[in-house]
Amino acid sequence: MATMEKGTISVQTENIFPIIKKFLYSDHEIFLRELVSNAVDATQKLRQLAAMGDVKGEIGDTHIDIKLDEEAKTLTISDRGIGMTADEVKKYINQVAFSSAEEFLEKFKGQDPANIIGHFGLGFYSSFMVAKEVEILTKSYQDAAAVRWTCDGSPEFTLEEAEKAERGTDIILHIDTEENAEFLREGRINELLEKYAKFLPVEIRFGTKTEKEGEGDDAKEVEVPNVINNTEPAWTKAPSDLKDEDYKAFYRELYPFAEPPLFWIHLNVDYPFNLTGILYFPRIKPGVEVQKNKIQLYSNQVFVTDEVGDIVPEWLTLLHGVIDSPDIPLNVSRSYLQSDGAVKKIGSYITRKVADRLEDLFKNDRSEFEKTWENFSVIVKYGMLTDEKFYDRAVKFALLQNLEGKYFTIEEYKEHVSAMQTDKDDKVVMLYANNKEAQDPYIRAAEKKGYDVLQADNVIDNHFLGFLETKFEKTAFVRVDSDTPDKIIDKDEKLDSVLSEKEIKRLEELFTGVVDNSGAHVELKPMSPEDNAVTITKPEAMRRMREMAAFNGMDFLANQPESYSVVVNTNHPVSGKLLRARGDNKERMARQLYDLALLAQGMLTGSRLSEFVERSVGLMAPAGEGEPEAS
Repeated sequence: MATMEKGTISVQTENIFPIIKKFLYSDHEIFLRELVSNAVDATQKLRQLAAMGDVKGEIGDTHIDIKLDEEAKTLTISDRGIGMTADEVKKYINQVAFSSAEEFLEKFKGQDPANIIGHFGLGFYSSFMVAKEVEILTKSYQDAAAVRWTCDGSPEFTLEEAEKAERGTDIILHIDTEENAEFLREGRINELLEKYAKFLPVEIRFGTKTEKEGEGDDAKEVEVPNVINNTEPAWTKAPSDLKDEDYKAFYRELYPFAEPPLFWIHLNVDYPFNLTGILYFPRIKPGVEVQKNKIQLYSNQVFVTDEVGDIVPEWLTLLHGVIDSPDIPLNVSRSYLQSDGAVKKIGSYITRKVADRLEDLFKNDRSEFEKTWENFSVIVKYGMLTDEKFYDRAVKFALLQNLEGKYFTIEEYKEHVSAMQTDKDDKVVMLYANNKEAQDPYIRAAEKKGYDVLQADNVIDNHFLGFLETKFEKTAFVRVDSDTPDKIIDKDEKLDSVLSEKEIKRLEELFTGVVDNSGAHVELKPMSPEDNAVTITKPEAMRRMREMAAFNGMDFLANQPESYSVVVNTNHPVSGKLLRARGDNKERMARQLYDLALLAQGMLTGSRLSEFVERSVGLMAPAGEGEPEAS
């Protein structure tokens, strides 16, 4: 067969290939996405032309084949699409910067552009990242001879007539085994097709699989083509055509090992941008680290990325699912995403749809909303913290839960506790516990006074409650162990002490002697005899600052010695008994009470805890065997 033509590729630089490898694509594996996308593009073009009556006869099977030949060291992508003539190869392959898809759309204005994936030129040249030589064997749907184009990665190419029985294009990559041998492994190609081609709209076949044919004793195993993709994923269908089970089945397809989702949102908009997709609210268990980047971004069913933080607000990256927009190109920079108007509108649209869905659920079935709130509350709280527009909507349905398990909106809860929990400055004080078991003594003390306590044990709650304080006037959130029961909600009520000033002074000197933390401050207060004898309290502002520092990784601040108050109840019966104790027993009793207060705050550890246990046993021993009895 005679060579038709040899020449040099028409580009604006001496050699396009180093630029392709260094700048255009950061990851070599992208080549397969580009070549398969081009094959889909060619197939979609043929289908549209056939629908318009511009193709003679039946177009037949239009699947795409991926073939691996480890012996020949080739990877071949074959389609049965529109194909190319010799002139089209010169135009679309040799003139790199020209896009066949753009010209096709210009020629057939009025047709749906969503089916045309992209730019054949530069996408095709990504093949040279992994191949030392690339062949194109192609035959047009028009009445023209098949041609073969060959290039070894230099600007020179060969174009000649060839034999090809069927319409379409074969891209044959002669893999560079020195640097890219991984792309000759079946497992690696399967992995890439699963990642990039899982939902392409044209059937993709790679290898074979065994299936049973027939039933009973007549059943036999047969080899059938292995189809990689689901050509009609749920998000491409109308919501009216889908049932709940369809949405759940698609979720299992995306995340085979995940628990079923709570609920979902079907996105479908065509103005002022094109966007389809399904977003799922996953079950998020308390104490389990929340996973981000579970939303997959597609462009016309071609996978682009699962890092969508530049497209949707960060808090929405806690959702799972798929968004698909042809308005976002396959190869896109972060700067493009951050500045593009359509991308910004996409984020706002998704935020609005999420708020609509949550508000509808809250209004239409509040009991069910409350049952599932714990599983998605972190998403709502994160959204309220970071997105002002979402906060304005979510404040109507965001819930607070008290220790009795009852749910309230923020306004409902404020009204619920205002009668009992308004302080001397007319501020409503909302108490909360972030560790119900550890803070049980403080919770009991608060409940004895008729106070209600909120459950706030999620990692985000400390920030969320502090944030709400800035939004609601005359409102404070205070941790239940932040002060003594009589002052945790300060109503300017004061009891008289049963001890004299001289006795109070002696008691203060005694506890000052046993408190060995430089950041601790001893304070004597007359409280109810039923309140604890000694209580550890921490300033709310200081505690929040330490927790914030720990959350943000500022260990130097979080690990600073704690400052706290050791509050001695002068009206507790044990205070008088302590003053009457003799000798060393007086100091041991004071230290025991101090350690009990530390223990209640989870602050007694190490050798101090061991000493406390030994001392406790000694104090329980009969007189004469252990410590002497107090008089």
